[in-house]
Amino acid sequence: MFKDLPPAPGILLQWGWKNLQGYYQDLQARPLNDASLAEWLTDWTRLGECLDELYTRLYLATVMNTADKDAKIRRDAFLDQVFSPAMEAEQKLKEKLLRSGLEPEGFAIPLRNMRAEADLFRQANLPLLAKEQKMNGEYSQIIGAQTVEWEGKETTISQLRPVYSDTDRARRERAWRLAANRQLADRGKINALWQEFLALRQRIAANAGLPDFRSYRWRQMLRFDYTPEDCRRFHDAIEQAVVPAAMRIYERRRQRLGLDQLKPWDLDVDPLNRPPLVPYQDIAELKAKAATIFHHVDAQLGQYFDLMIHEGLLDLENRKNKAPGAFCTAFATQRRPFVFENAVGLHGDVQTLLHESGHAFHVFESAALPYYQQMTVGMEFAEVASMSMELLASPYLTQSQGGFYTAKEAALARIEHLESFILFWPYMAIVDAFQHWVYEHPTQASDAAECDACWAGLERRFRPGIDWSGLEDVLSTGWHRKLHIHTLPFYYVEYGLAQLGAVQVWGNALKDQAKSVANYRKALALGGTVRLPELYQAAGAHLSFEASALKDAVDLLETTTTQLEGID
Repeated sequence: MFKDLPPAPGILLQWGWKNLQGYYQDLQARPLNDASLAEWLTDWTRLGECLDELYTRLYLATVMNTADKDAKIRRDAFLDQVFSPAMEAEQKLKEKLLRSGLEPEGFAIPLRNMRAEADLFRQANLPLLAKEQKMNGEYSQIIGAQTVEWEGKETTISQLRPVYSDTDRARRERAWRLAANRQLADRGKINALWQEFLALRQRIAANAGLPDFRSYRWRQMLRFDYTPEDCRRFHDAIEQAVVPAAMRIYERRRQRLGLDQLKPWDLDVDPLNRPPLVPYQDIAELKAKAATIFHHVDAQLGQYFDLMIHEGLLDLENRKNKAPGAFCTAFATQRRPFVFENAVGLHGDVQTLLHESGHAFHVFESAALPYYQQMTVGMEFAEVASMSMELLASPYLTQSQGGFYTAKEAALARIEHLESFILFWPYMAIVDAFQHWVYEHPTQASDAAECDACWAGLERRFRPGIDWSGLEDVLSTGWHRKLHIHTLPFYYVEYGLAQLGAVQVWGNALKDQAKSVANYRKALALGGTVRLPELYQAAGAHLSFEASALKDAVDLLETTTTQLEGID
């Protein structure tokens, strides 16, 4: 057995291919049979976890400080010197297990995934995939370096977000236009990088013998339970069942603000011109109150979050040269999550922390699974873990429960949150439909002007309640500002599917909170050992692309919103 694995994180960060190679050679040379299978899989798990955590820590160093040149050099060295031989070695081990005909208990889904990965694997793609990772870093650098001068101080684009909630319309418009102009200044850089992304991805698909990158990505993302046509059906269902509800929200907002037209800088301010919620004064308060909320949801989930605070597994504050966005990753050797966020003092920060903590709880709950390969979970369900937590935690936002707000403020926060669910589905449809168009028409999509036109058309189809007149350049370049399009292609429909599942989990909790949370945790603990529809079923939900399911969800969201509006 590999008794010296895993090494301490500090040692692991110094490892290169020469440190890993011998372990892979050992596994490749060992006989594999019924008697040796358990030990062989355990050692492969330990080795795979080391490789995963090594890259995770190198990547985190680059996004926590995009100006750290040494971190970038170390990550690039991994991609240049370790990534390709390690992926090749991993592939050989997958092929060895598949050839053996052995089927370990709880391994049906991992074996299915391995067969798909083996079919997709091409050695010629390894350097291209490494290059794609570097280009992802280039996109993050462009976005991370975007700052403006605001009221005498250099400010990141993210740090301007609180101004968009200001009741002074002229001030929030000024801030919005300042940010938009700074983002447009990088239009040429992002367009040039985009052309490189498309050309590279077409080569990757061609090397794999596939007609287009969507076909490649579908297999790479292990999407066995739905098709591109199902996604198109989902877009149409959103247009039918959700867009009218979103229009009602926009129209109500327009009337309450007393405006002729709703502009992009009018979307975050309270529609009755109440000052924005101020949920916390510092990051310590954000952590402490979130911990209290999780203890109300479930004692064990609260203990998980306490552990994250104690072990320093949260990087929440926004700062210059920190990459944008939020995510939860994991340190695989320790089976511990790590949450990355850009908190700037808004209620959205609270929601983001609740969301990412749902992912973190997934890591904790599935940690008991014996093998690394059993923990691969499709994002269609991973996002159910996070979005359900947003809703399950929402009753405990009040100060009387140890949370952030008065009863009235908590009601306002929940209304904003529930409306955001309705408003998100149309935006998700824009992002997903855009990507389908891109990879169905790669020649057209290599022309940024064609992308601009496609995006603008989708905006008008799915979000007609916003007036972009005079702002056409900002409207049409919305695809520039969606990280997933550039660095995680096709990873977005998962949010829409999972949000529908999460509303179903929450609907169950309104009837029986304890049972719903127990089902939620049971589903998380399954990791990737059953099919996607079965994961939904275990959580008390069902995977759906239908307008009828969306209508039921919208009805629940709107009914609850009406009830919350009556709270004083």
